Amino acid sequence: MKNPYYQNVSFRHSIRHATDGLKAIFRDERNFRNDLIIAVFIIVLGFILKISHFDWIAITLVISMVLVSEAINSVIEAMCDTVSHEFKVNIKYAKDVSAGAVLLSAFVSVITGLLVFLPYIWELLR
Repeated sequence: MKNPYYQNVSFRHSIRHATDGLKAIFRDERNFRNDLIIAVFIIVLGFILKISHFDWIAITLVISMVLVSEAINSVIEAMCDTVSHEFKVNIKYAKDVSAGAVLLSAFVSVITGLLVFLPYIWELLR
């Protein structure tokens, strides 16, 4: 028998579970909070530099990519820790690969940020 708490009986329940998840990751994951702080800084910088519509699309996509990869990494780590706290090669692999995905998304976002913001900064300095 299914636990009714985990069953979405309505769209409203689905939204409530999703917001509970966002609250939990914000409360429990320091890296997610740091990523949000950086994202707010980048968004403010975008407004200050008046970046183009297409630049906003790029920035929004890479910010989303980092936040989603951080959330997925947190889920994988929590699931692995639920399975075992002992060293297991497969658990190490899952944790390392998910952390690598976060690092890769952060690297891509930095490159994208440089490609978007450097021309505006050069223009401002001229």
